[in-house]
Amino acid sequence: MRVLIAGVDGYLGWPLALHLRARGHEVAGIDAYFRRDWVAEMGSQSASPIRRMSERMAAFGEHFGTSLVFRRGDLRDYGVVKNMVRAFRPDAIVHLGEMPSAPYSMVDVDHCVYTQTNNIVGTLNILFAMRDECPEAHLVKLGTMGEYGTPNVDIPEGSFDIEYRGRKDRLPFPRQAGSWYHQTKVHDTNNVTMACRIWGLRSTDIMQGVVYGTRIDEMADDERLVTRFDFDQSFGTAINRFCAQAVVGLPLTPYGKGHQRRGFLPLRDSMQCLTLALENPPPPGEYRVFNQFEDVYDITELALAVQRAARNLGLEVEVRNMVNPRLEAEEHYYNPDHRRLLDLGYRPSGDMAAELRTMLADLLRWRGRIQSHVHALAPDIRWSGSREKCGYLP
Repeated sequence: MRVLIAGVDGYLGWPLALHLRARGHEVAGIDAYFRRDWVAEMGSQSASPIRRMSERMAAFGEHFGTSLVFRRGDLRDYGVVKNMVRAFRPDAIVHLGEMPSAPYSMVDVDHCVYTQTNNIVGTLNILFAMRDECPEAHLVKLGTMGEYGTPNVDIPEGSFDIEYRGRKDRLPFPRQAGSWYHQTKVHDTNNVTMACRIWGLRSTDIMQGVVYGTRIDEMADDERLVTRFDFDQSFGTAINRFCAQAVVGLPLTPYGKGHQRRGFLPLRDSMQCLTLALENPPPPGEYRVFNQFEDVYDITELALAVQRAARNLGLEVEVRNMVNPRLEAEEHYYNPDHRRLLDLGYRPSGDMAAELRTMLADLLRWRGRIQSHVHALAPDIRWSGSREKCGYLP
């Protein structure tokens, strides 16, 4: 299969290129290196040292005996997208090339408008390029479980059946985005659904939970092949922040009451799930949704799991709740379905403790890179619009 990865320089895009090539697929990628710029704007850097793309590509060629087809380009430029699709002729496109941070989108009007423009326009350009150049290809689009919000009902995979006065229909499950970033994902869902309906495109929308981990097997021990690990307030997930805090001796900081519940999965499981979606495409005209996560965890449970893993490595850290910069339910019902990937053969690795130990061991080697940007761990981007630093709760 010929797979084009939009956002190949990112946390998921790079390991996916390695994983797919190891399975015998031809891989191409496009990226504008924006993620590196966004993290630098937040006063931070990846804890793992990320090489230039030329070095990454050289390592890719050494390991797999074939080069990665790569083009630097902005997905907002339709000519760039169309030419890449025309030249590579993909059987599938994995769209990971969006700005993925809720806090970044909430900084101010400029960051909000940028997020909306970057994400929505990039997706529309891919859809039009597929219509014009490869209408039989399969789009695997990265959505987010955050589209659903935290409704006080069970969450199906994307849609539910309804019957009224003897007539049946299938309707999208209501979306309750909690940030301007998550709102772009809702718009993407609507746009991709429409493209499948009117143009006969096929797409899998991956409503992904929070991914954690520093490596997959295909990286071997080659430092040129590692993927990025962000820990700042905008691009570092809760579990990333907890691990980074642990290795530099700071308290682990769940926001507010700390009982937010979210779906999580290891990086290696994300690769397994994305590959299953690619290798089992839907028929033309079908838009389908996979809720992609291993299990649901309470944020405080995660902090305590990181604390235990750190203790096993001789690191003693405390858990201290912090004022929540976000507007969100801090205690809520959460029961999403995720049967479809399991039915396709997804086998969860199921050992969070082992994954956390690997993450912490890697981060200890890179501790100096975290310590030099430790200020980036302190949140000050508030949903209210202020930039007041958040302190610990009493």
